[in-house]
Amino acid sequence: MRLLFKIDTKDYNINGKKFVRPSVRSIIIENGKVAMIHSLKYDYYKFPGGGIEDGESNEEALIRETLEESGLIIIPETIREYGYVRRIQKGKKEDVFLQDNFYYFCEVEPKIVEQTLDDYEADEQFTCEYVNPYVAININRNKDHGPKDPNMIERESRVLELLIKEGIIKLNL
Repeated sequence: MRLLFKIDTKDYNINGKKFVRPSVRSIIIENGKVAMIHSLKYDYYKFPGGGIEDGESNEEALIRETLEESGLIIIPETIREYGYVRRIQKGKKEDVFLQDNFYYFCEVEPKIVEQTLDDYEADEQFTCEYVNPYVAININRNKDHGPKDPNMIERESRVLELLIKEGIIKLNL
């Protein structure tokens, strides 16, 4: 899978304790809009997805995480690789936080089921919305998101910009 870009804050002790957390993100595009998770509490947008559990394939994690966060049911045979983003920064508890975020295109069934959110996701009031990518980028870059990690939010904006630049998202203006 191709590296889309890196976010490296260089604010960490490379020889210190590392925490590695690979994750998956779904790219679901319909009529020029992208399915994204909107944190109503902190007003930012992110692609549906999350951490890969031990023994789980990327595709299994993608299907599970997207369903939990958004209620969208991925059609497994539509999953296609897009690329990954590597994020390296000082961790909250550890010296180095390393995360490879693997992005996949996929299509979903028309039926939407109830979300099964983690406590923090419910607290943030995660809501799935099909959003114009420019709206998501604008909100991510120009609103105050409180204690949320700005590198995570910037990562999502840069992926949206790549999708637009590469002509993958065709906007219906």
